[in-house]
Amino acid sequence: MERTKKNHLRKNEGLALYFSLPVLSWAIYDAANTIFSSNINTIFFPMYLQEVVGSNEVQSQIASTFISYANAIASFLLVLFSPLFGVIMDRTGRKKKYIVVFTILTILCTFAMGVFAQMTLPKTIVSIPMSLLFVIILFVLAKFFYQSSLVFYDNMISDLGTKEQLPVISGFGVAVGYIGTLIGLTVYLFIENGAFQQAFIPTAVLFAVFSLPLFVFMKDTPKENVKKQSFFSGYKEIYDTFKQLKSYRKIFIFMLAYFFLNDALATTIAMMAIYAKAIVGFSTGKFIILYLVSTISSIIGSFVFGLIAKAKGSYQAIKYVGVLLVIALLMATIAWNELIFWIAGSMFGVALGSMWVTTRSYIVEITPEDKRGQFFGLFAFSGKVSSIIGPLLYGSITLLFADLGNVASRMALGSLLILTVIGLFIHASIQEKKVV
Repeated sequence: MERTKKNHLRKNEGLALYFSLPVLSWAIYDAANTIFSSNINTIFFPMYLQEVVGSNEVQSQIASTFISYANAIASFLLVLFSPLFGVIMDRTGRKKKYIVVFTILTILCTFAMGVFAQMTLPKTIVSIPMSLLFVIILFVLAKFFYQSSLVFYDNMISDLGTKEQLPVISGFGVAVGYIGTLIGLTVYLFIENGAFQQAFIPTAVLFAVFSLPLFVFMKDTPKENVKKQSFFSGYKEIYDTFKQLKSYRKIFIFMLAYFFLNDALATTIAMMAIYAKAIVGFSTGKFIILYLVSTISSIIGSFVFGLIAKAKGSYQAIKYVGVLLVIALLMATIAWNELIFWIAGSMFGVALGSMWVTTRSYIVEITPEDKRGQFFGLFAFSGKVSSIIGPLLYGSITLLFADLGNVASRMALGSLLILTVIGLFIHASIQEKKVV
């Protein structure tokens, strides 16, 4: 059965590969989840919180804390459950089933965010209006369900083509995903001034519509006669892989470096909208344009640094990306006018797209082939953990120093600059031969 499947996959080459129903449906789902990621995680939910909570400089810092902690909690839940998801996939081979379940839950939570955001409930809890509290809780759940669906979605690519075809399929998915960003931002055209909660329900509808091809045309390939595993064996696998790092010093050092670098990236993505509005005074429209520019920069950066990695080696390329990220964060931290922030945002976009390309290539280079899957899993787990620490740090700084107003946000972003420098310093301690 497996041989027949591979023979069938080899028949699809060129455009026929991209426009085969499974691959096209899989790629369109990338656009679907990107709509949620850009609209809810990066733009409209942070802007909604700032509009509701941030009535002055001090309150804007409290809004930043809410956003940071909400992201940290969602990432913490994913860290707890993602090892179990791995066991489910290994045991059953089913991916679509769980993508459908988690996607529907994400859509329902996002839709409910829109409902509660437009309600005014009389009660409060610790001085927080009930309607706002429900929206924040629903955001945490929506992001957790969204991230959970991606665990299964990312692994689904292995069912779509041969080993040689997977890189082009992956690139096709990323390209279609960027189209999802453009589609999602059309929601902004129908939002009344300052009523960012009006974006929640349309985003849920768009997510649902663009998920349908995967729901309809993709098929699971369940495993047969699979050896039963303990439901909690995923935790043991991570522990066992982590123990093996003692024998792979280079991998261990790079994992630490990646932890800090990814920490800075993930937190900046979550906080960039509210920072741009509160600190630099960006209007919503200007930030939308900046986000589009950053997205285009990510595409260009991914291509350019792919060539740099090929010419100079992935190790050196990561150094260059890290330095670029340091400069971008430094400029954003001290930015006193819009022009500097425009430059910083564009540079961050380049660093964002490039970091993913270069680190993935380097992991392939330094991990033994027979253990590559285990170590990729460990790096992914490390990335999830770092997505907790960064937002917690950012949110704690804006909370503790809220009385300083916007200075607190600059301090919080500056802390991410320090994390990046630490990551670069650790990366530099790896002994690598220079590529001439």
